[in-house]
Amino acid sequence: MSMLKLGWDASKFASFYVVGGAIRQEVSVACSTSDRNDGIRGSDLLKDEIVSEQLTRNIQFFGFESQTKVTASYVVVIGLGGVGSHAASMLLRSGVGRLLLVDFDQVSVSSLNRHAVATRADVGIPKAECLKKHFSSIFPECSIEAKVLLYDNLSEEEILSGHPDFVLDCIDNIDTKVALLAACVRRGLKVLSATGAGARADPSRIRVADLRESTNDPLSRSVRHRLRKHHGIEGGIPVVFSLEKPKAKLLPFKGPSGEEENPSDYQIVPGFRVRIIPVLGTIPAIFGQVMASYVVTQLAGFQVEMEPVVNLDTEHYQMLHQRLIEHEESLYGTAMQVQVDVEEVKYIVKELWHGRSAREPYAKDVGRGMWRAVNELMLVRWDSEKPASVSNLILLKFMEADEHESRTLDDIKEKEPEFFQTVTTVLKRAQLEFGSE
Repeated sequence: MSMLKLGWDASKFASFYVVGGAIRQEVSVACSTSDRNDGIRGSDLLKDEIVSEQLTRNIQFFGFESQTKVTASYVVVIGLGGVGSHAASMLLRSGVGRLLLVDFDQVSVSSLNRHAVATRADVGIPKAECLKKHFSSIFPECSIEAKVLLYDNLSEEEILSGHPDFVLDCIDNIDTKVALLAACVRRGLKVLSATGAGARADPSRIRVADLRESTNDPLSRSVRHRLRKHHGIEGGIPVVFSLEKPKAKLLPFKGPSGEEENPSDYQIVPGFRVRIIPVLGTIPAIFGQVMASYVVTQLAGFQVEMEPVVNLDTEHYQMLHQRLIEHEESLYGTAMQVQVDVEEVKYIVKELWHGRSAREPYAKDVGRGMWRAVNELMLVRWDSEKPASVSNLILLKFMEADEHESRTLDDIKEKEPEFFQTVTTVLKRAQLEFGSE
């Protein structure tokens, strides 16, 4: 076994300059490991006994091959504050083999209540450099690049080139966030976005869903509107958000005199807020942990069923149950073949179909979501020859239901094999969980 020097003995220098309006700082960090594993990835890296021991719990959880995928991955994290620093930290500890850390800002005293690794000694240094310094002593085999850089159209190529396996958007500025998400969609890059973590206190209400479903968050509403208006992007971007309504508002900005002043007079970067939003430090940390967990499981190919976001109450489920009974009586002359009650309808609608028509776009995506217009939805048999049981009911719009009942399963399988396979997989899950026929 090779002996690893795990300490960090570094010299560093920095030069600031402005190129095309982008704030930049080139940072050179000489680590004791000399980036010795820069070209080593995946299974080769896991052959190192210390690395293998450090990641042994992950290997036991995912299996060696899946952990190899994680270790061979390249992830970009943009925005290294309370959310981004915790996300990056757990990606590192989970064995991601290559990280690009991007942020133009510096560590401040007030950010220490939520930053993953920064100490008072780090105050005033760039957040990207701070993370690289600490990360190099946690997992020195990871190839870490720090860019003290503001993301914009000019820096897009520098940041997003190299075919990253995942991009984490932890930016709290709307214009920058929209530009980044649009660029990732345009480039075909997998991206996970964090919405507002400030002014919230309930960790049990944090969810991962499609951007279209994050209706409770003011930041994501603005982002969603701009993506649709300026880039034609309706959805398909997973986001971490909270169902909790913000508990506080932006505080008034006070200048050096202690008097309330115009925040724009103190902006270093146009468009970035100067006013302060109250933050309970635990919440952005949990946001970051959720992001890391989502990304690592995706990289490993480990399937996780996210908690669906469905805003339906008991009356809605009762309505859908009654609608099923009436439809069965109308179509078959009796409702004797209905083998589900209201609680089982709730399971079918919420857990299996996530409140959406089985034919809805993004129906296979994470966090399938909030269908408010239950007046347009109904449950129908997938196979007309079998009873209306938990494992034989799908959620469709009225017109879709009429079309479905006019076709055979063989016809659907032949003409729409992907849809057929999707539904079959979902119903097999119901059969396993309920033991129904």
